[in-house]
Amino acid sequence: MIRVALVGYGYAGRTFHAPLIRATRGLELVAIGSSRREQIAADHPGVAVAASPQDAYAAASVDLVVVATPNDTHAPIASAALRAGKHVVVDKPFALTLDEARDVVKLAHTTGRVVAVFHNRRWDGDFLALKDLVARRALGEVMHFESHFDRYRPHVRARWREQPGTGTGLWHDLGPHLVDQSLQLFGLPDRVQASLAAQRPGAQTDDWAHVLLDYGRVHAILHASLLVPARLPRFIVHGDGGSWVKYGLDPQEARLNAALGLSEGRAAEREYALQIDGATGVERETPIPSGDYLQFYAQLRDALDGAGPNPVPPAQALVVTAVIEAAIRSAAERRALPLPLSDAEVRDFKTS
Repeated sequence: MIRVALVGYGYAGRTFHAPLIRATRGLELVAIGSSRREQIAADHPGVAVAASPQDAYAAASVDLVVVATPNDTHAPIASAALRAGKHVVVDKPFALTLDEARDVVKLAHTTGRVVAVFHNRRWDGDFLALKDLVARRALGEVMHFESHFDRYRPHVRARWREQPGTGTGLWHDLGPHLVDQSLQLFGLPDRVQASLAAQRPGAQTDDWAHVLLDYGRVHAILHASLLVPARLPRFIVHGDGGSWVKYGLDPQEARLNAALGLSEGRAAEREYALQIDGATGVERETPIPSGDYLQFYAQLRDALDGAGPNPVPPAQALVVTAVIEAAIRSAAERRALPLPLSDAEVRDFKTS
């Protein structure tokens, strides 16, 4: 058994990591580092509660540390766990700056430990369908891609993600999902151009993001907002042979919330996708496979056992960090920017 310590028991730790770890054969959740002792005892009786992150990753009985704490602590806790000789999972975002990400990657190489980043939405059902369409060239050559992560939450909530601070705001929250999926589909963009805004009354950090990844002929638009009452498409894809439009969010997060008796906004939308033939204009509904977030931890288990590759290696997450950082600079400077990656980082991304 691979013995796991989860550091952080907020929304990500409680909703995603703890249930997925416990549902994965070969992993054993042995400790949770959090001040929420009573909640943990109710949710996971028999699991030890660590008073601090240090207590969680310093224990000799722990093989793998999962970091699900506020964003500005991801890189420091991951680095400390690596120095303690542990393998590490880092929730997104991997790090807040490219230099932080580089330091963690270097430390992973130095210590010989595995670092994986929890880009779980690679296993959304609609994204799996889209990857298949692009791979099969079912739409011809893709020219235009839109990825929307829109919600309707008009009131600012008392959560660290919506308060002023390092690593807060919608772009740091949802941007890594949008960026990672685009990189998986199209690779490295030539330039990044972005606009970020705080639109809600009382908003103290960004709650609207519109980012263009310029690939030359291909353009990818990544959009997120907390002021969208309308039910808009999740994906819009245009190729020279047809289009694909997908509505509704992958239901896995809603199901995980429901299992805990939690509610995150309005009811889940019906998922459906339409493929439109360019020559005839004929529309047909296309199937959406079931997503499977468990694949992240199952593949990580295999990687730690030497039986498979890292599901999300740090070389890929480092590039996500580069795009996130470039978008923030682009919005501030109001200009398109290239990615500040070294030749080795580009090579490592392409070969990872």
